[in-house]
Order: sequence, then structure tokens, then C-alpha cells
Amino acid sequence: MSDSNRRKPPLVADRRYSKKAGKPASGGKGRAAKPAQRKRGRTTARTRRRGPLGWITRLITWVVRLVVGLTWRLTAISMVILAGAVALVAVSLPDIDDLLDGRARGSVTLMDNEARVFAWRGDQFGGVVTAETVSPHLRHAIVATEDKRFYQHFGISPRGVASAIRINLREGRGPLSGHGGSTITQQTAKLLCLGDPYDPDQWENEAAYEADCRETTLWRKIREAIYAMGLEAHFSKDEILTIYMNRAFLGAGARGFEAASQRYFGKSASDVTPAEAAMLAGLLVAPTRYAPTNDLDRSQNRAAVIVNLMEDQGYLTAEEARQALANPAQLSEAAEAKSGGYFADWVMSSGPEFLTRKTTEDVIIKTTLDQRIQRAAEAGLKAVFDNKVREGSKAQAAVIVMSADGAVRAMVGGRKTKVSGAFNRATQALRQTGSAFKPFVYAAALDLGYHWYDTVEDAPYTIDIPGSGPWSPDNYDHRFRGTVTLEQSLMQSLNIPAVKVAEMVGLDLVRKVAEDFGIQSDLAAGPALALGASEATLIEMTGAYAGILNGGSSVTPYGLLELRLQGDSDPLMNTTGGIGERVIRESAARELITILRKVVTSGTGARAGLPDREVAGKTGTTSAARDAWFVGFSADYVAGVWMGYDDNTPLTGVTGAGLPAEIWHEVMVRVHEGLPVHPLPMARPDAPASAPAVAGTGNNTGGRAPAPAPRRNDPIERLLRNIFGIRN
Repeated sequence: MSDSNRRKPPLVADRRYSKKAGKPASGGKGRAAKPAQRKRGRTTARTRRRGPLGWITRLITWVVRLVVGLTWRLTAISMVILAGAVALVAVSLPDIDDLLDGRARGSVTLMDNEARVFAWRGDQFGGVVTAETVSPHLRHAIVATEDKRFYQHFGISPRGVASAIRINLREGRGPLSGHGGSTITQQTAKLLCLGDPYDPDQWENEAAYEADCRETTLWRKIREAIYAMGLEAHFSKDEILTIYMNRAFLGAGARGFEAASQRYFGKSASDVTPAEAAMLAGLLVAPTRYAPTNDLDRSQNRAAVIVNLMEDQGYLTAEEARQALANPAQLSEAAEAKSGGYFADWVMSSGPEFLTRKTTEDVIIKTTLDQRIQRAAEAGLKAVFDNKVREGSKAQAAVIVMSADGAVRAMVGGRKTKVSGAFNRATQALRQTGSAFKPFVYAAALDLGYHWYDTVEDAPYTIDIPGSGPWSPDNYDHRFRGTVTLEQSLMQSLNIPAVKVAEMVGLDLVRKVAEDFGIQSDLAAGPALALGASEATLIEMTGAYAGILNGGSSVTPYGLLELRLQGDSDPLMNTTGGIGERVIRESAARELITILRKVVTSGTGARAGLPDREVAGKTGTTSAARDAWFVGFSADYVAGVWMGYDDNTPLTGVTGAGLPAEIWHEVMVRVHEGLPVHPLPMARPDAPASAPAVAGTGNNTGGRAPAPAPRRNDPIERLLRNIFGIRN
């Protein structure tokens, strides 16, 4: 039977309780008891909390609720502010191309005479590399070393920061001192100095600016983290890595991995091996300390650690790691030479400052350096010191090799050759020249028309010098040889004849000849000028002898052939030296070469002789043997050698005829190895049946030497030459 007609109950909630409190409206006792019990329980608890403990409990509860409420509100506000700051950084970042090279200064790349790079100066930027163009080994080495979670984090790594703080505290440092826990992105932010460019008006110098960029205060770390997240929001991971690889300083003036790879290995960063990549990545932690040019063993040990990291993180197989460890990276020849050594320093100091030492541009300089000859000079010097100088000796030496036009081909400024910025004894040391100066005395005489066969008396001789009293020169062996020719007196390096010849031709003329040949230092005013009492640098002396070899014309030593800006084809500067004006007649120069040839074949310079070709030169030893010289030439090259102590301590048992001549010999043997033989440009006029004397005979004690005997050439012309210094 259908119940559709049955009356439905009204759609209202059942009344659960009666109007009287505590009694249910319907149902049994159990249903009504529970609410009553709950109400009594609440009342009882509330009653218990009315005491002091209740007040404390309610206070703590209120404080907790307040703190929680404030915390989440402040957190929310902070997150909004942080997001705004990150967004502001992200939108203000320039294009990636503007962030790759942030140098305030430029660089100088030096090339040898064959256009091969041999040295760098300044902040070198080798060119832009990207995460895609560098060797995968290099990219992996950087990530494995600096930030193995680089491709997972959002710019900062809380885990890394916590680990770094723990390590710093354990090692007794402040939480922010030492290990930074920085990601590659944070390091990039630091390299960019958080977007603040260098302003010379704001900072005392670049060092102060970079020190501020490396500041490790808490506020700086917060700003760094915000900037890092801004980088992450604006750039891709590979773009951030690209900025990092181009901005990082990697020692020896190299900015960026391309410059470092070129500097240390002579190759592009796209071609480095795992061992080389590990060495480059190892520089990031401490570029100066781990630079292979400073300590190759230390750099290789650091690279070995990174090779192991690359293997642990799966970037290298076990076999690849074994090969890298067994064959550590080696320096290129240019890097081994410590960035050009003395020669590069000299070229940099001789060029215009705004294009060399303080350039803001990238400059390319082509030089006269011949690296083969440079190695020969270094090897020759080392051979003598290794075999003929007592161990522990502090004696120093310098060597210069140049062409007859003054083009410097090699320069060694001291026994320690792999240096940069060191004191250069070849160009900076002013030392007494001794008898190495005498050729300029005889050059003046020969230019006046005297010849090798003219005679002078080697006998006791005294000159009364106004203001100083009598002065009596003496020969080095305290012997007198009587009448000698000019050739004999120079060949045997006799002092008394040299003084007499200088007095005869005039000290002013001797001084002028020496100055015109390129000796720019202050020359002595008295007769001791003839004996080399004046000081000169080795490069001045070598250049002056080059003037004799080239036929009597002055020479300005030079090392710069061409200077241009990187990317330009037209040079800003060309050769800065070379052959200048004539100083003495060519015939006089040729005759002087003949006499200097005799110095080597029969005189004091015998140890300098070469077995296969003609050479000429002159020894020089100063008072108390404080300086010893040999300067001479072949038909192809001029070379000068100086030896002494930096503090002017006398040499023991060393004269110019000894070790300097032997060093010269060892250098020139190596320089001429494999070169064709060319004769010296000598000339030797025939001697007449009876040659008149140049200077008087006997024991002169009263002053000047007697006047020279009449010459076969025009006496009026000779007199004019003597008085006015006129030379053809």
C-alpha cells in the first residue's frame, strides 16, 4: 500500500533539548549527559586557570600568537620586498655583452720580430668566450670546483652557506670570514661589484674599489644575494657562467679564461685538455698563489685535486683522470719566460706612458726581440756561472745583443732571467766603463787623420790638474813599453798612451765623440776620462760599439718596431730608434775595427774569440775590479757583457779579459750557430817607411803632451777638426 498520502514531517531541525537546561527534549539519558559533562569540564578547567598560573599561561599564549602573527606577516612583507628588489635588479641589468669586460685599464701584447706573442702587460683580456665555446673540460672543471649544484639552485645555496659558516667557526674564524659558501652566481655578482662601476673620482685607485667589491659584511652579503637572484631572473645559467668566465681574474694580469689560457698554455680556452682545464679552474680560489708562473708545482698539485673532483662528479672517466694526473699541465715558453722578462720591461718603459704603462686601450706592440738569440744569451750566461763561478757568489751580470742599427735582439738584466719588474742591470745600472771606453779616444784620433801605425811613448807621465794637483796614470801591470803604435796601445789596453792620445786630440773632442755615439751619462771632465772613469749603462756602451760596426754613425738602441691598437691595421707608432748622424769618417771606423780585431786575436780579449768567424771587441776593468766588461761584435751582431756586484764590492780575480770575455764567447757561439760566415768590414792603411810620433817621448813631468808631428794630410784641415770638432 502506498504511503504517498502519509503526512510528511516538517523540514525543521529536531529540538534536541527541552526548555529546561540540562534536560533533553527527546531521547534517552545518554544522549543528554554528554553535553552536560563537556560543559562541566570546561567550567572546571576555566576555574583552575583563574590563579597566577592561569594568568602566566594566558600571557604566554598571547605572546606566542602575537609572535606567530607578526612573523608570518613580516615574512610575507619581506618576501614581497625581496621579490620587488630582485625584480628591480633584474630589469636594470644591461645586456650580457656589456658585462663581459669590465676592466678600467687596457693591456699590452708584445710580439717578437716574427710576430709571435712573447709577453703581456696590464689587464689582459683575451677575448669573449661562452659556455658553449670553451672546452667542455673547462666548463666542467669550473662547476665541479666552485659550485657543483650550479644548475639546480636559484642563485644562492642555503646548504652551502650553512656549511661554510660551520667550517669557519670550527676553524676559529668569524662566520663570514674565510669560506663564503658562495655560488657561481654570487661570485659573478661580486665580480660585477653589484652593478657599481669603477669611478676614478670616487675611489682612490682600482685596488680600493676592488677591495670594497670583496667586502664580507652581513649587509654586503644580503645585497650580494639579492643581486645574484636578480641575475638568475634575468639571465640563463649558461649566460651567467659566460659572464663569470670572462670577468674572473686568473693571475699574471689575465682577465678571463681565454686570456689565462693564452698566457699560460699558448692556446685558446676552447682547446685545453682536462689537466689544463683543472689548472685554470684551480686559479679561482687564489689566483696569485696558484698562478703556475709563480709556483708550477703548487699549481699542479691544486689541479690534481680538481681532477679528482671532476672524476667524483662524473665529468671524467677513471682513465681520463688517470691520464690527467700522469701528465699535468705545463707552461708555454712565453709563460716560462715570466712574461717577457727584462726586454719586455724595457720596451714598456721606453714607449709613451698613455699607450704602455697606463693605457686604457688594448695595445699590440711588435718588437725587435729574437727569441732564439734571447735563449742563446740566457744559456751562455748560465753556462759560465754554473761552471766557472763559485757556488753562492752574489756577483751579477748583464748581456745585450743588438744589430748594427741598434735593434736590440736580446737582453738579460741579471742572473735570474725569469723575472718581471726587476732591476735591469742592462739598462738601469750606471757603472764605470774602464778600458771599454778607450775605443772612443782612438776613434777621435783616427777621425783626425792618425792611423794605427802612429806611435806614442809609453813612459812615466804626470799631469798637473788644476785644483787637484799632479796626477800620474799607470798601466795595469805597472810596466812601461817605450814607443808603441796606436794599435799596440789599444790592443794591450795601455793606460798612459791612452791618456796621452786623449790629451793630444783634446778631451772635449773625445767627450763629444763618445756622446755622439750614444753615451748620454755625465762624462768626466779631467784626463781620467780616457781611462773610463765615467759611468754608463750597458745598453749605451753596446749601442756605441754598434756605431763603430756600422761605419761610424750614431745609433739609438730600440726595441719597438710598431705600435697599434688591437683591431686596427694602421700603426700609431713606428720604429723609435736606429742609425742617426755620422760621428766619425767611415774609413776611421773601418780602421778602428781592424785594431779591435787585434784586441781579440793578439791582445787582452783573446778568450772572446770565435772559432769560425772574425770578431772584434774591447775588455774593460775598473779601479779595484768593481766592474768588468767585454763589448764587441761580429759582422752580424754587437754584444755587450758587464759583470760586478750590485753593492760595488770588488770582484775577486775577475777582469774584463776573464769571465766577461768568456760569457761573451759563450753567448756569441750560440747566437751564430747555423748562420753563414761574414767578414768584418775592416780597413788597414799601409804604414809608411817612417811614422812620426803621436805624442812625445821621455819622462814628461811638466803638464801637457807635446804637439803631434805634422801629418801627411792637410794640416790646416786637421787643425780645424781639432779646434771645432768638424767631422765628415
